[in-house]
Amino acid sequence: MVSLIGFRLAAKAPDAEHPYGHARYEYLAGLVVSVTILAIGLSLLKESALKVLHPTPVAFSWLSIGVLAASILVKLWLSGFNRAVGKKINSETLMATAADSRNDVLTTGAVLLSTILCSLTGYGIMDGIMGVGVAAFILWSGWGLVMDTLSPLLGESPSPELVEHIERTVMSYPGVLGVHDLMVHDYGPGHQFASLHVEFPAETDPLTAHDVIDNIENDFLKKDRLQVTIHYDPIVTADASVGVLRARLKEHARQLDPRLSIHDLRIVPGDSHTNVLFDLVFPAGYTGDIDQMLAKMCQFVKEQDPKYCCVVKVEQSYASALPDKK
Repeated sequence: MVSLIGFRLAAKAPDAEHPYGHARYEYLAGLVVSVTILAIGLSLLKESALKVLHPTPVAFSWLSIGVLAASILVKLWLSGFNRAVGKKINSETLMATAADSRNDVLTTGAVLLSTILCSLTGYGIMDGIMGVGVAAFILWSGWGLVMDTLSPLLGESPSPELVEHIERTVMSYPGVLGVHDLMVHDYGPGHQFASLHVEFPAETDPLTAHDVIDNIENDFLKKDRLQVTIHYDPIVTADASVGVLRARLKEHARQLDPRLSIHDLRIVPGDSHTNVLFDLVFPAGYTGDIDQMLAKMCQFVKEQDPKYCCVVKVEQSYASALPDKK
């Protein structure tokens, strides 16, 4: 019922108060299912702990054994069905429902096994012990599901696959030199928005660059149902000194930490000094010493030319971060 209601609410069309649609209702439905799993786990833990402290005889009958076995088979099918459909349509609600059915299989399996063992051995405490074990597993899986369904609501990083797809697609268009400042906003399955900066040679005709950008945005909307907004960044390619310094800075940043990147490099000459301006990007959640990295980058710039004066804008990446260094 929670899944059906969640899907129905998520399918509501955008309105004046919610121009981005209502697709996040599906995430809320998944959260409700996950919390319900936690509640079931706590209830089972309480009942099982009482049975450990106060064992009671377990009634045995072939009818109950048959019903339990049939229930396990039905729940196994339900779990597989919900998981397959959930993966196909990228539904957190169905993935949580699949986990709920899997937990039902474990719970019913524990009841079936304890019924047989208690009947053979006469130790009623085994029923409670097995219940505690199953409850612990349900609580563990339920907590993981709560975190999974909360993550998109809080605003998680886009998947590495989506980031790679966007960057690879944009780089395939003529004249594009680079991509940076990618941000993806998720308002529910099928309701994603992205913004990014695309680099073109400064010598490119603005109308030509604008036409390419329009084509990129339209193609993403048609092929991926992804609404993309692109900012145009002109890159000086005629000045050899800018190109050389850009390549050296990128390589030095990579040597300091493969997760660092730079963009928007400019050189502004003056009578007494020359400003070197660029953006230095750190991954989200970076735990290293940012000030130390910044000092090392500026020292490297100074080594290229004593007249260079480093002006750096520190940014955080909103795309998927690379794995931590080993």
